Amino acid sequence: MENNIQLLPGYRVNEYLLVLRPPEALWNKIVKVKEGFAEAYQATNARWGKPHITLAKFVQYEMLETRIVNRLKIVGMSQYPFKVELRDYGSFPSHTIYINVATKVPVQHLIKQVRSEGQRLMKLNDDNKPHFIMEPHLTVSRNLQPWQYEKAWAEYSNRQFTGRFIADSMLLLKRAQNEMAYQIVQRFTFQNLPVTTKQGELFI
Repeated sequence: MENNIQLLPGYRVNEYLLVLRPPEALWNKIVKVKEGFAEAYQATNARWGKPHITLAKFVQYEMLETRIVNRLKIVGMSQYPFKVELRDYGSFPSHTIYINVATKVPVQHLIKQVRSEGQRLMKLNDDNKPHFIMEPHLTVSRNLQPWQYEKAWAEYSNRQFTGRFIADSMLLLKRAQNEMAYQIVQRFTFQNLPVTTKQGELFI
């Protein structure tokens, strides 16, 4: 996290993640993949990163959290549940190996909705703008050393993985600047309801 974000003394700044989390059985299957990777390539990062598809990440003052939650509730209420298909592996050379999200379009649609509704509230300042992950993926391990990446990708580029689930909610997670673990702020259930935003609320 940037060193220059503690702008207002005495006000907490948190790091936030908005994610899709697979159901328990698939979650456990992915945990086994991550643990096997950690063991094979001495990549502790793979072990402690929890399985999820990140939609957005941002830093913001905790005092704005309620407003962000209310805005994300609107997105969740209007969003329809959709199928997420996971298939095989991909990589970001030369530092990250991930499980492919084969059904990208509905995830990207959701991210665009989140960006449209929440971008201004999620922006802390010009140096700390929100990141919307328009190339959805599920990380196995990141921040790899070049040797770890090369050795692992030689194997995982030929490996297979399949999994699918219905995304029926998204989770907002947060952690304080000096913490490792994220905690759940709120779950937003996808209800596929017609939601109209009052004109005045667009500028909150």
